[in-house]
Amino acid sequence: MDRLKSLNVFGKVVEHGGFSAAARAMNMSVTMVATHVQSLEDRLGVRLLNRTTRRVSLTETGRFYYERSSQILADLEEADLTAGALTSSPRGVLKIYSTIAVVRFILPVIDEFLALYPDVSLDLNSGERMVDPIEDSYDLAIRTIPSPDSGLISRKLTSWRHVLVCSPSYLDRYPEPAELADLTQHNCLRYSYYPHGDDWQFEDEKGERTQVRVAGSVLSNSAETLRYLAANGRALWLAPSFVVSEDLAAGRLVRVLTRYRGIEFAINAIYPNRNHLPTKVRLFIDLLAEGFSDHRKWMT
Repeated sequence: MDRLKSLNVFGKVVEHGGFSAAARAMNMSVTMVATHVQSLEDRLGVRLLNRTTRRVSLTETGRFYYERSSQILADLEEADLTAGALTSSPRGVLKIYSTIAVVRFILPVIDEFLALYPDVSLDLNSGERMVDPIEDSYDLAIRTIPSPDSGLISRKLTSWRHVLVCSPSYLDRYPEPAELADLTQHNCLRYSYYPHGDDWQFEDEKGERTQVRVAGSVLSNSAETLRYLAANGRALWLAPSFVVSEDLAAGRLVRVLTRYRGIEFAINAIYPNRNHLPTKVRLFIDLLAEGFSDHRKWMT
């Protein structure tokens, strides 16, 4: 039988002074009440109640067991109430990992979230490594490229594309590429986590997929390192549009081969499981989605 149910029935018998009164209080048959108590006694191998035709009283062991089981049931009820409160009102620590390049986009969301939910504290880490939210104990990861673990849940925040860029000084020293095949003759900066490795993927004016294999003197997992080298005339770079938007506007970088565009990717909120998703995580993801809708012009 359900042990917790039996504990609860046993407590009601003690509190109401008999089987019949407990049965009425719990809307249960007297036989079922007696069965639950007997089940406990059989499990423990001791008698908990002395029964007479007139009254029911606790044995010495029964008194000890009642005191301890009552505390257990009270603690369990408090735990249920606390869990319910956590579900309805977010609190605790929200642990997030974000790709460095998108931190500036999520800062306003973080500020709004902390103002709305003051009982939540934030643990934010940023970097370029591919974290595993489960293994690394993060509630949420924000990534610019697909997760290698198909078992994780992804929610798309916004789409984005790469743009092929270099500095004006680079074009002063080297001929501007006219076709994708020309990239094989250029020094190209490569991102370690680009999903297609050295095969840069593009769409032409008809939307058809094409690719070219590149090579270069630098391979890095740091978008900031690649941005710095590109802006200083070191090489060509297939760059995330939102990383170089300000450099393009200021003229530090220029686009080349503009009739081609990088294939579409997405910035995703990635988390372990959608079942019983903590309220703090769900609410933060909702705010993220709303916030990124305002930044899509930067992404595309």
